Amino acid sequence: MVSIEERGDDVVFLVHVVPRSAKSEIAGIQDDALKIKVAAPPVEGQANAECVRLLSDVLGVKKNQVTIISGHRSKRKKVTIEGVKREDIESLLSKLM
Repeated sequence: MVSIEERGDDVVFLVHVVPRSAKSEIAGIQDDALKIKVAAPPVEGQANAECVRLLSDVLGVKKNQVTIISGHRSKRKKVTIEGVKREDIESLLSKLM
């Protein structure tokens, strides 16, 4: 299960990003993180940008509501989603899995 922390009006959780995949998609859960495959390479922030775009599309929020707060150069990243509740994210993730 993805560990989701609620901070006021925001939620924070871990993602595990797999760059250079065939297509960008949510690929399940790895340990306590959401596994995300992105087609972009990990060069000049391209994989990070694709990760933000995919999360915003899947979760139905604007791109500026999704922020990578740590792990910019790592496959394991901590992201925050502004203006949503933990229950909303859990509900959406359960539908995806």
